[in-house]
Amino acid sequence: MASSSSFTSPLCTWLVAACMSFTCGRDPQQQPMLGPCNNKRLSRRRKILSKCCGELNGSLASSFCGSSIQGLMSSCLAFEPCNEYYSSRGSISSLGFFSDNALSSFFGSKSVTFNRKQRRLHRPAIHSGEAMAVAVQPAKEVATKKKPHTKQRRVVVTGMGVATPLGHDPDVFYNNLLEGVSGISEIETFDCSNFPTRIAGEIKSFSTDGWVAPKLSKRMDKFMLYMLTAGKKALANGGITEDVMNEIDKAKCGVLIGSGMGGMKVFHDAIEALRISYKKMNPFCVPFATTNMGSAMLAMDLGWMGPNYSISTACATSNFCILNAANHIIRGEADVMLCGGSDAVIIPIGLGGFVACRALSQRNDDPTKASRPWDINRDGFVMGEGAGVLLLEELEHAKKRGANIYAEFLGGSFTCDAYHMTEPHPEGAGIILCIEKALAQSGVSREDVNYINAHATSTPAGDMKEFKALIHCFGQNPELRVNSTKSMIGHLLGAAGAVEAIAAVQAIRTGWVHPNVNLENPDKGVDTGVLVGSKKERLEVKAALSNSFGFGGHNSSIIFGPYK
Repeated sequence: MASSSSFTSPLCTWLVAACMSFTCGRDPQQQPMLGPCNNKRLSRRRKILSKCCGELNGSLASSFCGSSIQGLMSSCLAFEPCNEYYSSRGSISSLGFFSDNALSSFFGSKSVTFNRKQRRLHRPAIHSGEAMAVAVQPAKEVATKKKPHTKQRRVVVTGMGVATPLGHDPDVFYNNLLEGVSGISEIETFDCSNFPTRIAGEIKSFSTDGWVAPKLSKRMDKFMLYMLTAGKKALANGGITEDVMNEIDKAKCGVLIGSGMGGMKVFHDAIEALRISYKKMNPFCVPFATTNMGSAMLAMDLGWMGPNYSISTACATSNFCILNAANHIIRGEADVMLCGGSDAVIIPIGLGGFVACRALSQRNDDPTKASRPWDINRDGFVMGEGAGVLLLEELEHAKKRGANIYAEFLGGSFTCDAYHMTEPHPEGAGIILCIEKALAQSGVSREDVNYINAHATSTPAGDMKEFKALIHCFGQNPELRVNSTKSMIGHLLGAAGAVEAIAAVQAIRTGWVHPNVNLENPDKGVDTGVLVGSKKERLEVKAALSNSFGFGGHNSSIIFGPYK
């Protein structure tokens, strides 16, 4: 045989399978595999098979011994028949299953019978190393119905909830942004005097009264408390009353709220308890540390049985959650989705970890000036904490219940830099690709995007990479205005995208875009003509794009517009 001895033919395999099933008239339970038989024709067949099967490897032989047809088929696929097969087809054809016509039919060719001389003439040339493709045709085609064309379901924003250093109500939060108020101050939760960074966008006061059961409030990590509270406030903001809850289909309602870091405080406390004894550990330390449990607990509280999970893509988490939630609605898998992100890592291990990364600002003497995107004197980002949750709803569902529609979700996209763990691609290739895909997916023209809430964290490298990408994509738009919410609240990590998406929706609602604070000496290469100044500005937003990028090269862009 021309091919390697480690391979065999599917025809030989089928011959062996046929022999294995033949019982010579005996009881099949008593007849051994390939047992003796006095039939001369079968004796001749066994000789042929022994030649063919002498080339079987160990794995194929073991498949036979196990009498597994799956093993037979997985052990040898689409290799040419052995020479003995061709020289003996005349005798084998007398066996009903292996007749010429049957084989021809099996391999999808016409039923043509050749005599021995004709078979030699029509024998295909077999060359070393070549494989013969075998196309198995179904005996009968199954008729399939085309899915009827349906109009794409539209997704709108009908509710918002926040927990931020600038307030826990969407209007209070946005009014503070418009006035240029900074939520960055010295850390008060713990003694950080030994750290080189001692400032953050810390939430100074926060109450879960009326939103989370007191028993859970004592056990849960703050990222879950922020998430549950913001989620329920988004429902209240969206007019989801108890009466509405009783009427909606809970199987079509879902929760998709993520976290970049999860329950770090709960996990850290568990480690400290373990130093004494495992018996001192909180029995809830594992579930309350995982990123998915916030969404799960909120769904349990609401009785919502639709899509429920958590995405964690570092600082791009919220945008990933928002876009996936919208897609669930578009595909008809849900009518209502709570989505967004939450993080709370202003604790010693969280602060120390980012200090070790050399990513944080050390402007401790003037906290409100520390976060300064695009300013030449920026020295790193400022940590923040909080949550942002949007209530997304299918348009007709929202209209039917008389919901107040704040804006429409138009689309978005994700990409990966595939370049470095923490550094953005030097040419901004992943960001540009993400923006262009978001425009294509949403059907929004680049000329219509006149407001961008940038990721802009106040890091030396990140700010300029994103800015150049924005100019590359939208530089020809004279109406373009760009700002960074992080200049006033710091970087809320996994919650940043949701809080900034809410800022974008509020800009659409109010017709005002908030200022960039601390932009006193713009970096070289920054076109200040596209950046919002130190005061709020009037803008009729046609389409708002919000960017979020995360460690690992995760890029995300989502687009909102006025509901028309």
